[in-house]
Formats: sequence, structure tokens, C-alpha cells
Amino acid sequence: MTMMPIRDVSLFVEVVGHGEPLLLMHGGPGLDHMSLTPFRKLADRHTVVFYDHRCNGRSTGAAATSMTWENLTADADGLREALGFERWAVLGHSFGGHVALEYALRYPTRVSRLILLDTAGDARWSQENAPDVLAGRGLNPKTVAVARRFYSGRIAPKDFVRAAIRLVPAYDHRFSFVRLAREMLEGGWRTRMHPEALVMGGQMMRGWSVMDRLGEIHVPTFVIAGRDDFLFPPESQALLAAGISGARLRIIERAGHNPQAERPAETLGAVADFLAATPVPGAALAADSAAPPLPAAARA
Repeated sequence: MTMMPIRDVSLFVEVVGHGEPLLLMHGGPGLDHMSLTPFRKLADRHTVVFYDHRCNGRSTGAAATSMTWENLTADADGLREALGFERWAVLGHSFGGHVALEYALRYPTRVSRLILLDTAGDARWSQENAPDVLAGRGLNPKTVAVARRFYSGRIAPKDFVRAAIRLVPAYDHRFSFVRLAREMLEGGWRTRMHPEALVMGGQMMRGWSVMDRLGEIHVPTFVIAGRDDFLFPPESQALLAAGISGARLRIIERAGHNPQAERPAETLGAVADFLAATPVPGAALAADSAAPPLPAAARA
């Protein structure tokens, strides 16, 4: 684990494993890469790159107002160049999936494969549809009201933690305090939260959509999500997959917004199978002979 200077920020980065590189873009916004730690199990066949977006997690050096699609995607590509990869597979979860879509559209020659985990191609699913799904599931009206403010970035930073705790049970197929406690003991307690990034992310998402540009994505793409995800339900996954030529779609049963935690064997197995079945020659080659070597501190 290390802090790497990328453009105008210092990104928190961890690199594990060996083989073709796989970049993981975490969700939130306002969180960090900890929700994606189950993907460390792919390190036996991939160089797995974890990082925290600017203004998120342990990354430092810029105000939340610098969170833009342009900066988030340029940061990712700056990290690719610093690590010396010509191309890499990119997995984006939730908000990280939005960033991954923007990255694939802005830097198409740098993406070898694209994996979209519980995400969507426009803002309406999380900002408009999710509270209605929660209401339909019989959740407390106060929780539904919190969801409407939370996912549109209209929550006061001081109320971030309290609102997030109220919404936690909605993320799972079947919420379990036992599983939550286990995840906390396994490292979840290390999660760093930044309310200001949530607020900025909510502003970024207002009116955001790339649905009319999905046809520009030509790399092998895998759309995967939990059946019970209230933020991005199966119908949003179907629309996303349908818009990308040749995209594969997989719905994980008995899972919510984080199938990598609820159904890790099935989810990681599906991702590994997709990566293995769509080899891309040369994806792990260095960008050029002058690219700096991978920092020793970044390897675990």
C-alpha cells in the first residue's frame, strides 16, 4: 500500500498479485476501496489494483469540488501510466461503475475488458427509482425520505453517518448483523468516509446519462448484479447490457447491492470466468520503455 502522486492529488493505491492487470473502481461516492476487498482472491491470476478516488478514502490533495468526471477518469489513466500498463481490465462497482463507463468512453484504447458491477448508465435509477423500490418493500417512510436526500447528495455532511447507518440493511438480500460484524472484523472498520464527496457526487449525478453513448463501447463487457439490488435493479442491468454490443449479463440470485460480499464464490467465479474467456493479447505490457517501474511500496 502506498500514496502515489497522480496529477494534482495523492491517490491511495494497493497492488496485489501477478498477471494481467485489473483495476477496481469503488462505489460511494464518499467511501473507499474496502467494499471490493473480496476481489483480492483474483490475485493468483491478475495484478489487482485497488485505489481510492480523489476526495475519497485515504486519497488526499484536493477539495471535493474537484470531483468531476474529467478528473476522476484522468486520475485513473494517470495511475495506469504511472504503473506502466498499456491497457487493463476495469471493474467498476456502483458509483465506480459510472466512473468506469466514463473512463471506457474517454480512454477507449486503454481498456481491455469492462466489468460493470451493480451500476447503471444514468442517474435516475439511484436518485429517482431507488426510494420508490424501498417504499414498495415496506421500509419505514423516514428511511425512504432519507434515501431521497442521500442518493441525490442533498444530505448535510453532519448527517452522513446517521443516514448511512439507517440505509445499511437495504443493501443486502437478507440483512444479517452477524455477517456485518464479521465483515467489520475482517477489515471493514478501516473504511474511511467523506460526506463532502457524497454531496459532490450527488451533484455530479443530477441529469447524468451515457445511455445514448453505450454503442461507442467496443471492448468485451460483463454486466453483473444482485437480483435484490434496490439501487440498480435487474431491469437497469438489462438496459445497460443491451446498449453495449456483445455485452454479457449475469444476475446473482439471493444477493443485493454487494454480491461480492453476499455471494463471493459465485460473483468472483463469474468475473474470473469472464476474464479468462476473453483474453486480450498484450494487455499487461508496459505502456513504453520509459514508464516508471511499479513502486515496491505498492505491492503486497
